Amino acid sequence: MICSRSDQIHFAMRSSTQPEQVTKTVVGITTVFIGGIALLSSFFVVPAGEVGVVTTLGKVSDTPRTPGLNLKLPFIQSAHNFSVRTQVVPEKFSTLTKDLQVIEATATVKYAVKSSEAPRIYSTIATDDSAIYARVIQPSLLKSLKSVFSKYELDTIATDWNTISSLVQESVSGELQRFDYVSVKGLDITGLKIAEEYRAAIEQKQIAEQQLLRAKTEVRIAEQEARKFNTLNQALNEKVLYKLFLDKWDGQTQVVPGLGGGTPPVIVGR
Repeated sequence: MICSRSDQIHFAMRSSTQPEQVTKTVVGITTVFIGGIALLSSFFVVPAGEVGVVTTLGKVSDTPRTPGLNLKLPFIQSAHNFSVRTQVVPEKFSTLTKDLQVIEATATVKYAVKSSEAPRIYSTIATDDSAIYARVIQPSLLKSLKSVFSKYELDTIATDWNTISSLVQESVSGELQRFDYVSVKGLDITGLKIAEEYRAAIEQKQIAEQQLLRAKTEVRIAEQEARKFNTLNQALNEKVLYKLFLDKWDGQTQVVPGLGGGTPPVIVGR
């Protein structure tokens, strides 16, 4: 088959335009695809109970993002979420008392990350929630527990447990305020364990103290009664007794005057 000159030219032009169209189509699809990715990357969601920390090429923004839909620069900025809900973590511990006795218990601390401090935590301590307790809470908690319990003997700790627990909570809160990353919501210390022989000794000491207190109370009551009787006895002189007699006399009852006037008269009957 012999093609004319014009057909050859037309075929050559059509063949040369097809690659260009394919290229334009690929470029268009790629542009749309990249644009879609960029658009999707511009949005991120911070769930309720969390805050977002945004970094720009590694540099941390000082302002945390609040829950909801947020914007960021695609490919340049990254978002990292931190929980600001109250966390409850039990911590088993053992420590020495002032009289060098070993005690064991469980300290359950309740804390929450401060929203405003999330960027600083990301920059200096942890890049996710899981490391906050181990690097912030736990060291301060154990330090406070050892500090407080080492100041008291075992019997004081066992008999005044609520006071000791309050002192530990105050110590933990004060320790964490130095860094100001989190706020302590509460601290419960439970499950105190001590050697059985020391528990028996503490119970015997408590019984002895109660008996001593009861005896002191009885002595104090007896002393008050004695003072009351002595005061009354001193007040009952002849004039007072005679006046009491006159107040009670009905005016008809026969009366025998006191002998020699030295004693009050006596009622003998009607």
